Amino acid sequence: MTRVGIMGATGYASADLMRLLLGHPAARITALAGRPEKTLRLPEMFPQFAGRLDLAIVPADPAHLASACDVVFVGLPHAAAMEYVAPFVAAGLRVIDFSADYRLKTPGLYEKVYGHPADEANLRHAVYGLPELYRDEIRPARLVANPGCYPTSAILGLAPLVREGLVAPGDIIIDSKSGVSGAGRTPKLLTHYPECNESLQAYGIGDHRHQPEIAEQLSRVGRVAVEVLFVPHLAPMDRGIESTIYARLLKDLKAADVADLYREAYRDEPFVVVRSEPPSTKHVLGTNYIHIYPTVVGGRAVVSAVLDNLTKGAAGQALQNLNLMFGHEETAGLK
Repeated sequence: MTRVGIMGATGYASADLMRLLLGHPAARITALAGRPEKTLRLPEMFPQFAGRLDLAIVPADPAHLASACDVVFVGLPHAAAMEYVAPFVAAGLRVIDFSADYRLKTPGLYEKVYGHPADEANLRHAVYGLPELYRDEIRPARLVANPGCYPTSAILGLAPLVREGLVAPGDIIIDSKSGVSGAGRTPKLLTHYPECNESLQAYGIGDHRHQPEIAEQLSRVGRVAVEVLFVPHLAPMDRGIESTIYARLLKDLKAADVADLYREAYRDEPFVVVRSEPPSTKHVLGTNYIHIYPTVVGGRAVVSAVLDNLTKGAAGQALQNLNLMFGHEETAGLK
C-alpha cells in the first residue's frame, strides 16, 4: 500500500486528487497538510468528503510527513511550492508537485517568467511528468513536476507532428479555452461569478506563463527550437479545456494521413483517444482522458484537443505519475 500525503489540501486540484485516491486499490491518504491558521477537518473545507475522509489538515512538518507517507503531492502556487518541496525531498520523500516551480529546465527561464529564483539543486533532477512522453524517466524519479493543464492539451495535441518534423516550428498558434476552476480557489475579480458568467474573455495574449513551458517541451520533442503563439481564454464553465491548434505543414499531407499518424503515435496510450470528429469538453468531464481530433485545412494541420483541467490537467495526471513511480497499474484509480 502506498501512503499518500497532500500538502495544500484545500485547493480544487487537491480535492479532485482525493476524489480519485478514495477509489485507488493500492494507495491510501495518510496525511493532509496546509498553511492554515488553525487545524481544520477536511469536511469543513470540502463537505463532499463527510463520512468518506475525515482527516485533519495540519501545518506541514517534513519529519512527520516522512514518517507517515511514501509520497507527497504539493498543491501550492509557484514560489510557495518550492519552500516545501526542498525539505520534503531532503527528508527522503518522493514528491509530485502541481506548481510550475520545477517544470522549466532552461537556465534562467523560470526566474524570467515567474520573477523568482529557481531551486536549482532540485530542478536538476526533476522530471517533467507527462507520461505519454517521459514514462521511463518518471518511474525512478524522486521529484516529478506535474505539467500545466493548458500545456498538457497543447503538447499532446502537437507532439506527433512536431516529433516527425512535419510542421513549421515557428508557425504554430494555440487557441485555448479553460473553465474557471483553472484559476484556483482564491477569489479574483476576473473569476467572480457576475464577471465571468455568460462571458468569454482572452487574457495573457502572447505572454501567458504557460507559453514558455509549451515551447520548451515541444522543442525537446522535435529536437529543434519551437516557438508558439498561445492565446488562452476564460470560458463560463466550471472545468474543462479545449485547445484548437493551427500549424503550417511542411509536406503535402491529407487529413487521413494526419489521422493515421496520431492513431499510430497514441495506439498504446491508455488515456489518449484519437477522434474522427471534434470532441467536446463534456466528453472528458471528471476523467483522465484527453480526446484529440486532427485534420488538415488549407495546408495547415488543425488539431482540437479537450481534457478536464482538474483531472488529466492536474490531479489525474499526478495520480498517473504516482502509479508509474510506485509500480502500480498505470490506470489504477483512473478508470
